[in-house]
Amino acid sequence: MALKCGIVGLPNVGKSTIFNAITAAGAEMANYPFCTIEPNIGVVAVPDPRLAAISKIAGSAQDIPSTMEFMDIAGLVKGASKGEGLGNQFLGNIRMVDAIAHVVRCFADSDVVHVHGDVEPARDIEVIDTELMLADMAAVERKLVTIQGKAKTGEKEAKALLPIYEKVIAGLNAGEPVRRQGLDDDERAAMADLFLLTIKPVLYVCNVGEDDLPNGGALVEPVRKIAAAEGSEVVVISGAIEAEISELSADEKEAFLEDIGLAEPGLNRLIRVAYKLLGLLTFFTVGPKEARAWNVVAGASAPNGAGVIHTDFEKGFIRAEVIAYDDFIACDGEAGAKSAGKMRLEGKTYILDDGDLCHFRFNV
Repeated sequence: MALKCGIVGLPNVGKSTIFNAITAAGAEMANYPFCTIEPNIGVVAVPDPRLAAISKIAGSAQDIPSTMEFMDIAGLVKGASKGEGLGNQFLGNIRMVDAIAHVVRCFADSDVVHVHGDVEPARDIEVIDTELMLADMAAVERKLVTIQGKAKTGEKEAKALLPIYEKVIAGLNAGEPVRRQGLDDDERAAMADLFLLTIKPVLYVCNVGEDDLPNGGALVEPVRKIAAAEGSEVVVISGAIEAEISELSADEKEAFLEDIGLAEPGLNRLIRVAYKLLGLLTFFTVGPKEARAWNVVAGASAPNGAGVIHTDFEKGFIRAEVIAYDDFIACDGEAGAKSAGKMRLEGKTYILDDGDLCHFRFNV
């Protein structure tokens, strides 16, 4: 399941610094716009202490965490919807992702050029939102013309789609990204073929100076207000500090974090929030060879989970033997959970819970 989170923002806000710290993928960095011309992609492990706890009890030879994909996308400038800067590449690449991590510059540094001359987070967010909305408006308007024509002939599907498209274009004209328009599942599905940019869920990553850790300074407050208005999340990190942390050994990292008063790297929080934003949950498989975390979209059935491991498992699914994580820990493993009646046999209609330990039975 190649779910992607795109890292976006204006030029010189610290996107590539943060991406490098997350993925150690070595994206080029420079103090000028557009140093990231092609999207850089990195697969990262999702921090989850439950995996180590499961592995220790089971005596597994190795731990394999679940993963998600981050894409570092070229910086956007005003006019991108009309092809300014690297607008065409940006808009094309962002259509490929499932969620957006919007990096906002919330630090003052005269040595790092700001594309607009000064640091103003709310304006910077508006620039990107406006460009994405303009691109969406163009896509919706083109499709709306076709739908209106078909609706006039009495085509049933077009008549059903027409009010949805009219609602969305009205919202965009009023300055509301599609994600804030309160579309239900059916309405979102009706727009799916357009791959709209502003329908994607967003988290805001406030890149602050070291002195503003851990909660952020005054520049973060406008971002929090915007996020609260649309039900988004805010993660406060210092890209410069995270870059330092990523180069340290485990022991050095622990000492460094203690010195600056952090319980964990800010990037761990970013990865977890992005994981949540994508609507994912984790289930586990465990045995002597490996303990492994897998991700599925919340609401996935047991056969769907089996299919994440191998498509044949889903096709031939018979049942799943399931133990809740808390029961596995409390009963000191599978044997104890089974003896205590905590192992359940679940069929095709079972919906996976976060933390389930599963063993799938299937026909080859």
